Amino acid sequence: MSDSATEQRRTAWENRYQEGRMRWDRGAVSPALEHWLQTRLAYPCRLLVPGAGSGYEVAHLAERGFDVTAVDVAPTAVQRLSQLLASRDLKASVVQADLLDWNPDTPFEVIYEQTCLCALDPPDWPAYAQSLWQWLRPAGRLLASFMQTGQPGGPPYHCDLTVMRELFPDNRWIWPGDQPLKIPHPNGLVEFGMVLVRRGAPAD
Repeated sequence: MSDSATEQRRTAWENRYQEGRMRWDRGAVSPALEHWLQTRLAYPCRLLVPGAGSGYEVAHLAERGFDVTAVDVAPTAVQRLSQLLASRDLKASVVQADLLDWNPDTPFEVIYEQTCLCALDPPDWPAYAQSLWQWLRPAGRLLASFMQTGQPGGPPYHCDLTVMRELFPDNRWIWPGDQPLKIPHPNGLVEFGMVLVRRGAPAD
């Protein structure tokens, strides 16, 4: 990924924070995470939150003993999250980086994809989906919230489930057989929460 593309994304998202244009920020922990903590995350593990934003979920997970890594491209987001953790005397690894140009040292057991995908330009989705697969260990779980806008343009961009099926194909991911978790958002939209399981050999 070129340095210019990374700088453009950093500047664009930093400007949104500086100007208060954060329609994706619900101001609290998502109900989806609360649900998954009760049903799918019975024990603390190594967990990644890409596009962590203000980091409500990061702090919530750290309080419960998870080994959390949070990544965001915007300096203000990283600063706010670091301050939130410090105010609660919590520990997590907070990284300022472009997710399209970042890799962890070792794969994670769980990735909490809290609508980061819908914030990326759709042409970048395949590269991001490839990274998610690489960042997870085999049988690792992707806790994904797919934004439903029903409209062109963004961010947030509409994450049609048919398109998501193509982006996360069956030869790489095990899709759940039940209906998605419907998560209302304060901005009036709805997210579809789904837990995908990674197939395949260990990530390189």
